[in-house]
Amino acid sequence: MVSFHRTPNGLEVRHRHEVLTIEAWGADSVRVRAAQYRIPSESHGALDVAPAADPPAIDVDDGSARIVHGELTVDVTFDREAPYPEPLLTFTRTSTGAELLAESREHFWLPGARHFQGNRSGAYEIHQRFAAYPDERLYGLGQRTHGRLDIKGLTLDLVQRNAEVSIPFVLSSRGYGLLWNIPAVGRVEFAENGTRWQAGQAREIDYWITAAPTPAGILARYADATGHAPDLPAWASGFWQSKLRYLDQEELLGVAREHRRRGLPLSVVVTDYFHWSAMGDYRFDPAEWPDPRAMVAELAQMDVELMVSVWPTVSPLSENFAEFRDRGLLVGSDQGVEFHQTIQDKGMAAPMPVAFYDPTNPATRQYVWDLIRRNYLDHGIRVFWLDASEPELNPAHPQNLTMYAGPGAEVANIYPRDNARLFAEGMATSGREPTVLLCRSAWAGSQRYGAAVWSGDIPATWESLRRQLRAGLNIAISGIPWWTTDIGGFHGGDARDPAYRELMIRWFQYGVFCPLFRLHGDREPRTPTSYAQTGGPNEIWSYGDEAHEIISGLLQLRERLRPYIHEQMTAASRAGLPPMRPLFVDHPADPRAWDVDDEFLFGPDILVAPVTHPGQRSRRVYLPAGTRWVDAATGEAVDGGRTREVDSPIDRIPVFTREGADIPLSA
Repeated sequence: MVSFHRTPNGLEVRHRHEVLTIEAWGADSVRVRAAQYRIPSESHGALDVAPAADPPAIDVDDGSARIVHGELTVDVTFDREAPYPEPLLTFTRTSTGAELLAESREHFWLPGARHFQGNRSGAYEIHQRFAAYPDERLYGLGQRTHGRLDIKGLTLDLVQRNAEVSIPFVLSSRGYGLLWNIPAVGRVEFAENGTRWQAGQAREIDYWITAAPTPAGILARYADATGHAPDLPAWASGFWQSKLRYLDQEELLGVAREHRRRGLPLSVVVTDYFHWSAMGDYRFDPAEWPDPRAMVAELAQMDVELMVSVWPTVSPLSENFAEFRDRGLLVGSDQGVEFHQTIQDKGMAAPMPVAFYDPTNPATRQYVWDLIRRNYLDHGIRVFWLDASEPELNPAHPQNLTMYAGPGAEVANIYPRDNARLFAEGMATSGREPTVLLCRSAWAGSQRYGAAVWSGDIPATWESLRRQLRAGLNIAISGIPWWTTDIGGFHGGDARDPAYRELMIRWFQYGVFCPLFRLHGDREPRTPTSYAQTGGPNEIWSYGDEAHEIISGLLQLRERLRPYIHEQMTAASRAGLPPMRPLFVDHPADPRAWDVDDEFLFGPDILVAPVTHPGQRSRRVYLPAGTRWVDAATGEAVDGGRTREVDSPIDRIPVFTREGADIPLSA
């Protein structure tokens, strides 16, 4: 038998050992949780407090129930004639009755739609299965390297890796958004015969679904549920200069001075890894960086921020290692010693094992922030690069980790979120405004801590550039409004090579319309990873006169766009609407807008069509229906709903503005 029990904000359903709860969780949205015997009292997911909303209407009948909450209706049915009956959920749009998503059994006999397989630890391997729909398109799920915008038909791991950012939120063309609110290592299958979410080890099934009437509304509801990004600081919308890596204080200052000598805009310059005395010391090596306070002061006179790289790694040679270890502030191991990576840090003759601190532990967050405050913030540094924050494991066995929050198998995916939380909480307790935290990984809710994500250590190739377009759009759909790439790619690229110079120009033309505008990379000649590592030249004057002239113009274009960019960032903060987004977000009624994956909108008024092939000097551009668009190069106004062949000489890519918009694209 099945039983239904009303709760203050929803419904509890019990059948055999399973308890299932459906709670109103923001407008047009519910949170569904299911577990054996009882719902766990603690959750490490992204849903902390339910957003304010009117209470749902609940109707209970013999063997069925209905919850109506704004535009989302949830029907609970129980087929007593089934061999092994279970409560099944169907989600529909209230105003139309259209089915959005429905649970589907894995097998007509057993297992059912929700599957719990115990592992003798009190946890379970869990499955949650839904029906598949042949016309459905799915977007989001973080940032991936598969090169697809529509992820329908893919099977994807739910695990953090370099360049693979797992944020388990999807937006459907059927009109719903769904967050898999479980940070366990697992996978999701968007197959033709069903959608199945899986966690290798978890205590419950936990997901959130919304039926806001538009894609923009879905993103707004998602931000309400998981947290809104702060407003972007004024300095952060300009140009960020970086390379792997400036070896000392004088080299870095020389680059900033040269930017000013040439009249080139510059907002941020970067001190990359190995600037420290040892991993875990969290301070400058005085032999290379003798006067950080004076360095920051000189940069401030040029209106340039210094960003420093902070890794979560702790070397056994660090002056702080014993305290990290003895206070239990390191990530532990289910089996083996507490070392999860190897690298050749300062003081090492060869690569040695290093540990990771545990940001899920409040005591770790307090201890690490005290080091950051004393050694960086007190010198005037307020921009932090949280690299290798997946964390980057070797071997890649997150299930072997143990953390304050729980076993790695159950909670590993929240590591980058809580690492950003460490710095956001630290800035708040220090009385500072929110900053930009450049992170290589994220999870649901990371945006509330000011996490900006870049696309990781990607190849310096045309194929890689093409993949960035889709990666950036999917992570935008996943709730991260601040995103960027290593312009030019990370791995390789020779500044002397004319073929690579063309790629660099085209990447810059794309990058100027990314939320953050940042040059970085390990250029030729490259050397093995170690504290002695530095890359080849990667300043814009390194790429020859033609590239310098074109890129200089792009830096000036970015300066003109900054007021518009901040308008879009304010919209992102208030309404969860990312500045870089697929065409369908603004044009959901245009069927073709759901298919275009090599163009994007930058705010509502700029359409960008990057050039992503060598030697390409024109490309086809689709203009969404329902408005007129103006070619930024020619001034010609044309109706939307059509495709045009647009000239793309080496000094520009196709860019269109919405007719009537006042966008300063021309000098």
